Amino acid sequence: MLSQNQIKHIVSLKSKKFREESHQFIAEGHKLVMDLLDSPYKIAAVYALSGWILENLGFIQKKQIPVFEIFPREMKRMSALSTPSPVLAVIEIPTPFPSAGSPTPFPSPTGEGGKSSEGLQLALDDIRDPGNLGTIIRIADWFGIDKIFCSETCVDLYNPKVVQATMGSIARINVQYVILEKLLEKIFDRIPVYGTFLDGENLFEQDLSGGGIILIGNESRGISPSLARFVSKRVVIPSSGKSGSGKAESLNASAATAIICAEFRRQGREAAKHEN
Repeated sequence: MLSQNQIKHIVSLKSKKFREESHQFIAEGHKLVMDLLDSPYKIAAVYALSGWILENLGFIQKKQIPVFEIFPREMKRMSALSTPSPVLAVIEIPTPFPSAGSPTPFPSPTGEGGKSSEGLQLALDDIRDPGNLGTIIRIADWFGIDKIFCSETCVDLYNPKVVQATMGSIARINVQYVILEKLLEKIFDRIPVYGTFLDGENLFEQDLSGGGIILIGNESRGISPSLARFVSKRVVIPSSGKSGSGKAESLNASAATAIICAEFRRQGREAAKHEN
């Protein structure tokens, strides 16, 4: 049985303040925990019901990670989910990535031998919804984008709702918090920056096969004026459907990200076919 202090500490990790103080966060659910156990993240401890431990005993013994058997009532107290899962892990927050003042440079958007969309990166401007950030990380993982740059005002990466929404992709994507204005100022004159605007050009009529940076704006305000000046390619995802009340006002930030990434990858594959 866990002590009250152990339970209190785990519950406290739902708060950003205590995550920053302890340099730890929580992850729940079989797939998410297994992905993190098999990643470079350092696992402080795993708390699980007896059935989960028995089913995964060989794997967790191989990893040599502290595992605590707990009762369902304890999991219910610790869980951030409405329906608690059979396993919860406490993970160490890694050493901070390079500071906002000296961000990691973007790679060249083109590969050897011609155009390639492999040099695709995401930059997120003030994404506040945890579900959106988590889903965007998952989208990046799906489309083979390994790095995301977030403005300092984006929601915390280790918010339990963000972690949950990544569905394990947090274990594979490098997310850095930077001053986007400084970063884009350094690279916008040599790497195309794409942003969505209502007055932009049709996304599906642009040449996107060369990769670049996709800048995703805030859920309600879009891309901020201070960053809009660095956008070299203003695009719009054209609306095709109508409902009884008229056209939807806009797309969810994560949905727009998925559509743009899919079009980049489609054009990249087409360009590669022509080169071969």
